[in-house]
Amino acid sequence: MDLTGLQRHLPAGAAVLDLGCGCGVPVARTLADAGHRVTGVDLSEVQIDRARRLVPHATFLHGDATQVAFPDRTFDAVVCLYALIHLPIDAQPRLLHRIATWLRPGGLFLATTGAREWTGAEDNWLGGTATMWWSQADAATYRTWITEAGLDIESEHFVPEGGGGHQLFWARRSH
Repeated sequence: MDLTGLQRHLPAGAAVLDLGCGCGVPVARTLADAGHRVTGVDLSEVQIDRARRLVPHATFLHGDATQVAFPDRTFDAVVCLYALIHLPIDAQPRLLHRIATWLRPGGLFLATTGAREWTGAEDNWLGGTATMWWSQADAATYRTWITEAGLDIESEHFVPEGGGGHQLFWARRSH
C-alpha cells in the first residue's frame, strides 16, 4: 500500500484514524513514525494488545468499527484498508456516512473495498485456526455509497490479489 502517497497529502502532525488497524503495522507505525497523531481501532483485543506494543507512540482502541464514535471533524484522514469488507454489508453504508462526519473539510479517506460482490467464509484463513468472513459489494456500489456519504472520489484502481482483488478508493470530504 502506498502510504507515502497518503503522507504527501497530509499536513504535519495530522490526526489519522486507522480503522481496522490490526497489529498497527504497517499503517499506524508508518504514519506515527512520520509524526502524525494516529488512533487505531480494531475488534480484536489480541491485535490491539500487539499494536500497543509495536507502535507505542499511537493510541489504540479495542472496539467495533460500526459502533465506535468520534466527534465530527476529528481527523485529517481515515484509513480503512482490508477491514470494511469484513463488516456486515448492511452496516457499511452507515459507517461510510459516519466516517465522512469524522473527517475535517478537505480530509482524506483511503479504503480498500470489494471489486466484485461476494459474501462467504474461509476456514483456516492464512494457515491459522480462525475462520475469516467477508461481506462485500462490488466497486460500483462502493462508489455510490462513498459519494452518497458526502465524499468526493479523487481516484480509484483495482488492486490484484490472487485470482481476484480489491478496489482502492481515495476520496475527500469537500465541506
